[in-house]
Amino acid sequence: MRFKLNLFFLSIFSALILSLAWYWHLTIVIFFAFVPFLLLEDTISNSGQMAKRNLKLWAYAYLTFFIWNVLVTWWVVYASFSGACMAFFANSLLMSCVFLIFSLIKKRIARPWAVWTLIPVWIAWEHIHTLWDISWTWLTLGNVFAFNHNWVQWYEFTGTSGGTLWILAVNILIFQILRNNASLKFFSKPVLKIAASIILPILVSYSIVALRTPLYKTAKKINTLIVQPNIDPYNDKFDSDYQLQFFKLLSILKNKIKSTTDYLVLPETFIVDYIDEQSINQCHQIQWFRDSLINKFPNLKIIAGANTFKNYAIEAEATSTARKDNQGGFYDVYNTALQIDKNRVEIYHKSKLVPGVEKMPFPFLLKPLEKFAINLGGTIGSLGIQDNRTNLTDNTHLVSVAPVVCYESVYADFVTEYVRKKANVIFIITNDGWWDNTPGYLQHLNYARLRAIENRRQIARCANTGISCFIDEFGTISKPTDWWKEATIEKDVYLNSNLTFFSRFGDLISYACLIIAGLLILMALFLKLKK
Repeated sequence: MRFKLNLFFLSIFSALILSLAWYWHLTIVIFFAFVPFLLLEDTISNSGQMAKRNLKLWAYAYLTFFIWNVLVTWWVVYASFSGACMAFFANSLLMSCVFLIFSLIKKRIARPWAVWTLIPVWIAWEHIHTLWDISWTWLTLGNVFAFNHNWVQWYEFTGTSGGTLWILAVNILIFQILRNNASLKFFSKPVLKIAASIILPILVSYSIVALRTPLYKTAKKINTLIVQPNIDPYNDKFDSDYQLQFFKLLSILKNKIKSTTDYLVLPETFIVDYIDEQSINQCHQIQWFRDSLINKFPNLKIIAGANTFKNYAIEAEATSTARKDNQGGFYDVYNTALQIDKNRVEIYHKSKLVPGVEKMPFPFLLKPLEKFAINLGGTIGSLGIQDNRTNLTDNTHLVSVAPVVCYESVYADFVTEYVRKKANVIFIITNDGWWDNTPGYLQHLNYARLRAIENRRQIARCANTGISCFIDEFGTISKPTDWWKEATIEKDVYLNSNLTFFSRFGDLISYACLIIAGLLILMALFLKLKK
């Protein structure tokens, strides 16, 4: 019984440390979070008396990862209790299965170094989890450094997978030192190894900041005005007349726009009316912007979120997400970013959609169930996407804006696709009001800092409510708005057309780990068959 209680304690302790790393700037504890669970795995794997070892290890792993998921992302219940439960159970199941795969590989290899196979297996899993239809990458380990962004300025070379590698490597090092040393002195060689493994990457990070020339000293700038209209997404935004919301915008903007203002940024789905993309230049919502703002300031460009749709002339053209109308025709609905100027309207469709909210996973199989998608107001059911990233451009002033919509800002490799297509600034438009005043909107805000560092692009972040702000290329936030407050903020945003190593080549660590993990699985299978 005591043996079981000790294992239970190790499982709970690991879950609590993992969770604490996301709160109160306690990022440092992430370097010890996996140690209790690695001790648990080692105990179970080496216990000849324990029956059904794999099942028990999986059960403890599920408990650990379930607690971690709940304690860090509990705020999802504000959007949907049933959807949150599904996310908690499913994500914990996937994580525990991945850890079990690592344990099976480790036991099959049966070498002291086999514990290090956790690194490629876990990073490969994190990358795969960004690609498929049930992607939920909020708890990617490397994201935790969003709360201490100055520790990871080297993300411009590695992306968040470099952070995951660092975390797992330190945890494994500590585990091996504890396992192989009965007693440790404070100033012993093993303790100095642990300290060096944590401190040296941080020193490298601060050195990068010291050596880099800030963009404001050399780069071209655009004057950007952000509006946080603060419209309740549950009770007002999608139920009240959009014309009234537009008039509210005009009152907020009174005397705010100047002749020097280059960009006005409005949040995700600011235009709640559905706009037909085939006649978008003639729709009255676009004309309102031109008549009231652009006619007075002809050089102004407006970037705003909108609900749009596109009809298909024949069924053969319809996508897997297309809906059928009452006349038997087909159409797609999009969560869209628009750029409006005096001559044209440019369109980008949000393409990383929230599972269960904006899309039904695997639509070719589960399309009949999309009517059960979580209703967060506005558009429900599976939305359409576009296959490739496109930027919103101003060819006259050589500005190319990456229009990152809400959930897309959580994906490191995804955002680099805009930058490789010559985006020299990033605008994030979002609506963080779904989660009320919880850690959710703060986590979402801080994750954007990592995108700035990875690509060395400055960011203008506009939220319907939440926190709107500006983020420089080092991840430093300036002019943050208050939660649930109507606000406008203005700042010069500096452009950068140079590619970082990560922007140019993508997530090389994850790509390598996918290959290594595949080879390890084949190796384990071969050893099993050989035996």
